[in-house]
Amino acid sequence: MQQQLHIILLLSRSKMTVLRPAPKVIIFFFDCDDCLYFDNWNIAGHLTRQIEDHCQTEFDLQPGYAYKLYKEHGTALRGLIAEGYLDRNCSKSMDGFLDKVHDLPIHELLTPDDKLRQIILAIDPTIRKFVFTASVHHHAMRCLKALGIHDCFDGIIDVKDCNFETKHSTSSFHIAMEKAGVLNAGECLFLDDSLTNIKAASQVGWRTVLVGTIGRDCGTKVTSEHAEIEIERIHDIESMLPELFTHNKNDN
Repeated sequence: MQQQLHIILLLSRSKMTVLRPAPKVIIFFFDCDDCLYFDNWNIAGHLTRQIEDHCQTEFDLQPGYAYKLYKEHGTALRGLIAEGYLDRNCSKSMDGFLDKVHDLPIHELLTPDDKLRQIILAIDPTIRKFVFTASVHHHAMRCLKALGIHDCFDGIIDVKDCNFETKHSTSSFHIAMEKAGVLNAGECLFLDDSLTNIKAASQVGWRTVLVGTIGRDCGTKVTSEHAEIEIERIHDIESMLPELFTHNKNDN
């Protein structure tokens, strides 16, 4: 049986540090891109180019401006809204942008991950599992289907659900809790590759796992004081939190 209280461990500078007792985890929130899979940012690169092309052709923006918006606002989408190029209240405007930039042959870019499937299926069945993405539902679902794990989750919470806010904003985490029907932030476990997202989740009170310790922009090792656990890849989560996995409980 999962203990009501257990010790969280922080993996930092090759040593384990005891942090604090925490309430029982009842829900996992997984980021999708560069978290449930890692492809050396190949899909991320495709998305970046799609967004850049769309911003130049549809909004007549200068080359590189879309990336500037991303750096300033957390996503280019949020920047386009802030600067008036997109209207969040116009579904035609928003859907046109989101559908266009996510039009990728995901089934050609990702392959089934049987090991990941077995890991997710081994999570305690009383713990619910959601994908929490800054992307759109149909993109996340295509990724999950390509990985062979689309039937392993209770739902997908996407950028539309969060009123087009980014996961840099704590409001997105409150919305995710509402959508998932969970009241206690400390019962939520969040897995993401973004340092900024991890920080926001921690501020809300979620428990946090940084997935991936090499930064896309810097190409060097990254760490977060807001992450309770840091792992190289999603497949390492079972070894770091074995008490949340059914067969490990049966072994005890």
